[in-house]
Amino acid sequence: MMKNMLNEKRIPLMRNEISRIKARALRRGLWFRVLTKVERACVDLTIKVVERVRSRLLQRVLSSILNKLEEAMESQVRRLMREVGDALAQKLSQIAQEWGNKLAVKWAEGSGFVQYLTIIYLNTPS
Repeated sequence: MMKNMLNEKRIPLMRNEISRIKARALRRGLWFRVLTKVERACVDLTIKVVERVRSRLLQRVLSSILNKLEEAMESQVRRLMREVGDALAQKLSQIAQEWGNKLAVKWAEGSGFVQYLTIIYLNTPS
């Protein structure tokens, strides 16, 4: 769900969006564990002072910090779906297409199939 915000989503430029991410990080106990004191101060000051971020430099700094938080908040299954499940689904879809299954094109597009393959991967003994 939450992906690299700089590449996949627009950078949160509004105070309420940044506050929402901070609140989620606090609830999950990641705010103090993942961020340095300087990074926390930067986000806190931005929330207090700025309604909408316009500075390109501040956007880059905040996106780096918020990406760090988003990656820490991403679940293990979601991360493995992105890193392993997508590739497995593509490979199985391609094999099935080579065997003549025309509907297999849609397999790799479905998140359910990717999630299924990821859970199978997680439960496979080493």
